[in-house]
Amino acid sequence: MAELKALIFDVDGTLAETERDGHRPAFNQAFADAGLDWHWSTERYGELLEVSGGKERIRAFIESKPDFVLPAGFSDLTEFIRSLHATKTKYYTQYAIEGRIPLRPGVERLLNEARAQDVRLAIATTTTPANVQALLANTLGVESLNWFEVIAAGDMVPHKKPAPDVFEYALDHLNLPPENCLGFEDTNNGLLSATQTGLKTIITVNDYTHTQDFSKATLVISDLGEPDAPFKMISGDVGDAQYFDIALARKICEA
Repeated sequence: MAELKALIFDVDGTLAETERDGHRPAFNQAFADAGLDWHWSTERYGELLEVSGGKERIRAFIESKPDFVLPAGFSDLTEFIRSLHATKTKYYTQYAIEGRIPLRPGVERLLNEARAQDVRLAIATTTTPANVQALLANTLGVESLNWFEVIAAGDMVPHKKPAPDVFEYALDHLNLPPENCLGFEDTNNGLLSATQTGLKTIITVNDYTHTQDFSKATLVISDLGEPDAPFKMISGDVGDAQYFDIALARKICEA
């Protein structure tokens, strides 16, 4: 029977509705600043989310535009993409500071419960470290950056999700086997990344991901829930639990 020792969280769409409320409008503002007539609608952005990573998402979009011409002043496409992405990160950080990117239901409660019960915390995400820092500092306070023993983010690993690299990095730096941890994700790419390491994975769906294949997940729920706002069950077994807490996490880990 495995003992729960750590929780490993994705960020975008899992800790907060960052994709809808942060990244998409930040991308669009970066495009406008660059003089581009590109605009990612909610629907188009949902399609682009099949590609993990912001820079990779821009590249995939450009590759779908046969008439694209590299703007003057850039030596190659990689430099142009990095410039766009840096501007986008600036706007994302600004939105976080303005409080436009709230945490999802139950996230702050669960993190505080974990800390109170000596369950270790880590992050495994494809977003940049700057985006993670901006979100945490402006939702949970600057001190929350120290709550997480490992923040595996951005280009710290060779391959992004659905490759397992970022979860492997988190497990290695926690020095824990997967059976002592739970992963938290919101996408099929993230689920594939986590489960390839052997992690039992909890999925909290959102508007962009609710139709994806989560058959490999241990549990699929609407969100983590609150005592006065229960989650909606999609698949899995939680007994009579109505919100995700450390007691439920222990039960799942030990099963």
